[in-house]
Amino acid sequence: MLNHLKAIFYGLKDHDAFCGLIQSAISQIRVQKGIFTGDNLLAFGRNLSFLEDAPLMDAYNKHAGEPEEQAALWRTAVNAYFAKRSMGLEGDIVECACYRGTTSRIICDYVDFGQSDKEMWLYDLFEHQDGMAHHAMPTHGSGLYDFVRDRFSELANVHVIKGEVPAILADHAPEKVGQLHLDLNDVGAGLGALEFFYDRVVPGGSIILDDYGWLAYREQKLAEDKWLAGRGVSVLELPTGQGLLIK
Repeated sequence: MLNHLKAIFYGLKDHDAFCGLIQSAISQIRVQKGIFTGDNLLAFGRNLSFLEDAPLMDAYNKHAGEPEEQAALWRTAVNAYFAKRSMGLEGDIVECACYRGTTSRIICDYVDFGQSDKEMWLYDLFEHQDGMAHHAMPTHGSGLYDFVRDRFSELANVHVIKGEVPAILADHAPEKVGQLHLDLNDVGAGLGALEFFYDRVVPGGSIILDDYGWLAYREQKLAEDKWLAGRGVSVLELPTGQGLLIK
């Protein structure tokens, strides 16, 4: 039994003061095991089963180099679980937007993706300009596309595609999808990707909406809820901030 303790939290007035209060709260927990902090989560008394998944943790320790990536382990574990599950289904794996490609790189190691007959499709702008609806990330810039492409260079069945979603999808997209991961931080792009891919997700396939449970992206959640309600389905909000839908 292990803990996973990271001091990465968002939307705070005073980060140091908040983390001090978190540490004080942890000190009051009777059993100092099964504690998770970071990524706007504090959980305790949990099994944290993903920490005992050796192949997953090996891939995570190898590829999650940034503090934010390390803090988001629980989110990564959710994606990895459904990626592994999708290996028994028809269809490819899709991620919009992949940013540094860390989650997908972990998944590739975890499921030995290079030896599969499936393909993985990663989309992103890789750069940020003033006026864009989504916020900039620290490593957005002219070199990010090359960094991500090089990260997957030994995997011939992984496609790293630079372009604006959903426009780029018309020319570069699989016909069948076993796992769809959307992390676009933008109402129009997120809804556009959902509209494009929804009918391509195979029965039993998963749709993971990374921004769904985060209050900062509530407008996107409401748009997705309305669109999905028209198809008679709804999303399960997870404590990680993700939304989950099984087709």
